[in-house]
Amino acid sequence: MKLPVIKHLTNFIEENDQDYVLETIETLEALTEVSSLKDEELDVIGELISNMYGALEVDKMIKDGAPKKEALNTFMKRVLGSIDK
Repeated sequence: MKLPVIKHLTNFIEENDQDYVLETIETLEALTEVSSLKDEELDVIGELISNMYGALEVDKMIKDGAPKKEALNTFMKRVLGSIDK
């Protein structure tokens, strides 16, 4: 996951609507079923999906009252903490 991408997507959600991101996730998930995709392509699609789910999570924290910077930092700490385990 990349914080700049999640931040950008969070801004996109704020300016537009989370439904765009949810529909994009569904589209990308459907693409993963294409049997001719290479592993590298699947990795890229997976990374995009992860960043989008991350942005949705950050958006939820913001809507629950957390300042944007704090929500981003909390989310990334949680991600990094799960990687360390």
